[in-house]
Amino acid sequence: MTEEMYSVEQVADRLGLHVRTVRGYIRSGRLRAVRIGKQYRIAASDLDALTGRPPTTTVAGQAEVSSIVQIDGVDRAAADRLGTLVLASVNTGHDPARPLRVQTVHDDDRRRLKIIILGDPAGTAEVLHLLDAVLNADNGLLHRKVHDA
Repeated sequence: MTEEMYSVEQVADRLGLHVRTVRGYIRSGRLRAVRIGKQYRIAASDLDALTGRPPTTTVAGQAEVSSIVQIDGVDRAAADRLGTLVLASVNTGHDPARPLRVQTVHDDDRRRLKIIILGDPAGTAEVLHLLDAVLNADNGLLHRKVHDA
């Protein structure tokens, strides 16, 4: 599979810039290009990197799961503990080629925690299994017991 290549003129036209500006980007190193003879060629991925677009490479059959877990009756301290546990599990021991994105949101008034998980099905399932184990165990994580000193 070969990547699509653009000329300086095509890049200038696509970005609405002057050809000299694009050449200046190439000379300064801001835009990667390959020199073939007397002309530059710019790879589509390098053009995307310049414009800040995410790479458009998608693998056929690749799936992404979006999950929202809502937990009621959670105070701020318990939400912080649970959020730290989930984020630590995602950031350690997960395949970096298939990153998981996790965000936690706590509503103090409703005592509600929402955990948003985006990622591949297997990684998301691991996080959901962890949450299930924590929520269904009597480990004191959500309801820390206060001991008198």
